[in-house]
Amino acid sequence: MTENTTATDGPPELPEDARCYCPLGGVMDLLSRRYAMEVVCVVGALEPVRYGEIEQSFGEVSSSTLSTRLDDLTGAGLLDREQYDEIPPRVEYRLTAEGRELQRLLEPLLEWAQEREGEA
Repeated sequence: MTENTTATDGPPELPEDARCYCPLGGVMDLLSRRYAMEVVCVVGALEPVRYGEIEQSFGEVSSSTLSTRLDDLTGAGLLDREQYDEIPPRVEYRLTAEGRELQRLLEPLLEWAQEREGEA
């Protein structure tokens, strides 16, 4: 132990200008799920978009995984799902305002990742 800590001390105090990334936990959990960020990008690029169009843009993705991811993102308020009373049934997906904001915020991350890939 250092001279400034005791056995009963909690975690060290952060300087006032330090940012805690704790609130990101839930968002990162959602976005780290397989295909989550890609779904946000695809829906944003093609909206309104139907399930089959989303599925085609991924190639080999299981139907259950894609359906689960769409449900996750809809439940999180990032996607709107609209079902039309038609035969055959038609469902379309769009980004919500929060989903569009997320898509905008992901752009710099995508650019950074592409730059890094180019350096390798």
